[in-house]
Amino acid sequence: MQPPPAPTIGRNIYSQRIKRRLDVLGGTAGLILAGPLLLFVAALVRIFMGRPILFRQERPGLNGDLFTCLKFRTMTDKRDADNGLLSDRERIVPLGRLLRRTSLDELPQLWNIVRGDLSFIGPRPLLKEYLPYYTSQEQRRHSVRPGLTGWAQIHGRNNQGFEERLMMDVWYVDNVSWRLDLRILLATIRLVFSSTGTDLVSYAPLHEQRRLESHLDPGRAESAQAIKENT
Repeated sequence: MQPPPAPTIGRNIYSQRIKRRLDVLGGTAGLILAGPLLLFVAALVRIFMGRPILFRQERPGLNGDLFTCLKFRTMTDKRDADNGLLSDRERIVPLGRLLRRTSLDELPQLWNIVRGDLSFIGPRPLLKEYLPYYTSQEQRRHSVRPGLTGWAQIHGRNNQGFEERLMMDVWYVDNVSWRLDLRILLATIRLVFSSTGTDLVSYAPLHEQRRLESHLDPGRAESAQAIKENT
C-alpha cells in the first residue's frame, strides 16, 4: 500500500533544502564509521581478485548528467577463447556473492553521496545505454538525484522487471517527502539483512528489450528514435 502524498510545500522544502544537507551529514558520518570495514573489504578484494579494487562505471545522475558510480568489484575479467567477457554468472566469485548478499559492495557509494552524485534515497542509477529508450514519463526519474536505495528497491529490488521499477521511480519523484524517505530507509535495513533481491538478474537489459519491442511495434521504434535524438 502506497502512503498518501505529502503536502506540496512540505515536499519542496524537504527535497530542495533539507535532503541534500542530510545526505552530506549522513554520508560523511558513514565514511568515518565504516572506514575500518571499507579497508577490510578492500583488502579482501585485493587478495582474492587483485586490482582494481573498485568497479567504476558511468551512470546517469541528476538531469541525466553522467557521473562515475563506485562499487567494490564482485567479478573477475575472465574471457572466452575469442577474448569476449564471460557471463556475469561465470565471472562472479564467492567473495563477490557475499558482498552482494550483504550489500557491502555498495559501501564506496558513500563517497558518491558526499560528492553530490547520489542521495541516500532515490531512483537507482541505471546504465547510460538505457537513456535513449526511456519514455518521456520515465525520463522524469532523472529530475531528482539517484539513490543508494529507493522505492523500487524495497519492492523487490532485482526481482522486479524494468517496467514496474521505472513506474515506481516516477511515483517516488512525485511523492518524495521525509516520511517516505524514512520508510524506505527502514525497509532497506530489513532487506539488507534478508538479502532479498540481490541475485544476478536473468532478464535482458532494458535497451535490448526495447529494441526487440521496436521491431514488433513500429510506433515504439519512432518514439524511441525521437527520444534518442533529444538526449
